[in-house]
Amino acid sequence: MDLLHNLSFGFEHALTWQNLLYCAIGCVVGTLVGLLPGLGPLSTISLLLPLTYSIPTDGSIIMLAGIYYGAQYGDSVSAITMKIPHASSIVACIDGYQMTLKGKTGLALFTAGISSFIGGTVAILVLATLAPTLGEVALLFGPADYCALMLLGFVCVSFVTTGSMLNGLAMTLIGVLLGLVGTDVNSGALRFTLDLPFLADGVGLISVALGCFGIAEIVKNLDGGGEQTPFNGTIKLMPTWPEFKRIIPSALRGSVIGSILGLLPGGGPVIAQFAAYAVDKRFSKYKHEMGDGAIEGVAGQAAADEAAARTSFIPLMSIGIPENAVMALMMAAFIVKGVQPGPNMIANHPDLFWGLVASMWVGNCFLVILNVPLVRYWLSVFKIPFSVLFPAILFFCCIGTYSINNNLDDVYITATFGFIGYMFMRLGLEAAPLMLGFILGPMLEEYFRRQLLISRGDFGSFFTRPISGSLLALIAVFMLWQIFTFVRQAKKGPQTVV
Repeated sequence: MDLLHNLSFGFEHALTWQNLLYCAIGCVVGTLVGLLPGLGPLSTISLLLPLTYSIPTDGSIIMLAGIYYGAQYGDSVSAITMKIPHASSIVACIDGYQMTLKGKTGLALFTAGISSFIGGTVAILVLATLAPTLGEVALLFGPADYCALMLLGFVCVSFVTTGSMLNGLAMTLIGVLLGLVGTDVNSGALRFTLDLPFLADGVGLISVALGCFGIAEIVKNLDGGGEQTPFNGTIKLMPTWPEFKRIIPSALRGSVIGSILGLLPGGGPVIAQFAAYAVDKRFSKYKHEMGDGAIEGVAGQAAADEAAARTSFIPLMSIGIPENAVMALMMAAFIVKGVQPGPNMIANHPDLFWGLVASMWVGNCFLVILNVPLVRYWLSVFKIPFSVLFPAILFFCCIGTYSINNNLDDVYITATFGFIGYMFMRLGLEAAPLMLGFILGPMLEEYFRRQLLISRGDFGSFFTRPISGSLLALIAVFMLWQIFTFVRQAKKGPQTVV
């Protein structure tokens, strides 16, 4: 009954005209972001983050969340029609594009849309049920436990994002160091400012996000030098009853897988889509068709993709730890509005928490309308020339950065991080661990200092507490496994040389 009461309370806030409007805007923008090759929710949220200063707290968070899970709906369209994936729609290229080659584009798009709706619905139920419980468990965490949890998040996310623990940890360390730039809160000393006065307040979060993700991604696409041709295929949406019966089991399996992986540090849509595809390839009655245009190959990954996007909010709102770069930006949006995600969020801001949960289901309904019957109209977005689109985005990047402090130095910093982010891409390094380190680095320092003050400088207290000791042991297992894998591959290397 408490769950029903809380959901009813959430719908009272989510169904106001103002919040409905912001939810619709987020879903529309997110769908557009998913449709456009080369863009994604990370760069879009970083672009729109400055606008949240002038929007009410509930509306801004609902809008940014709609952009994130709305992009998960739309990103499969370009993958299915043109084999141009985002990170969370790579698997959709396998069977989805094969269906397009066979003239079943409409069926593939309908499958992705309805499966995303199923995955989102299951994940919302998980979010509403588990988030309060995890919040109560998180109250048991002390400063040492939070330090260990953040370190575990660094290790897990770095490994998953880049595929190399060394590269991931290096990028995370760079982010932590960037987060320490500015004035030390305790001593008042200036750190890493290079004697530049405008760095006394630190590097702006918006500048790092816009530069490393927004501008760098645009420059990368322009550097490719190619223009994508619009999709001109025919669209026939509705499946037959036998085809519909194949969609449902696969979507339900993907929903469960995505909901679980979305809870884990380093999980999320990218891993969930591969896991759902692997399960379908093993247990589906039509596994012999996988890779050659099977409906299950589209349904399972779409449901897992959407479910993981929703449940990734649970670690953020219940524990206060963002598990990926998008959630790090969402955490920044919460902090900008004076809301600290964590164990006390549900108690201190119940209207925001339950309003956001309820708005996700409202957004789910909006997205079904946007991505199923209107999908043929969304495909016209591909006709926008990149030569017009990208300069416009760069212009708004500069305007958004400048508008925060009315300081031209912020624009220069953003441009600098745009160049740095582009160089990271050319070197094969991803900026997501850097962003996480930048967000969590100052928090890690704060909890580390707090624990040392409590224990009077005893470092052993990090290992003697049950929670922090267990998490540190898990970190050691992660690192030892990576070292073992590296050594084993190094021994096999000379055998492959002829």
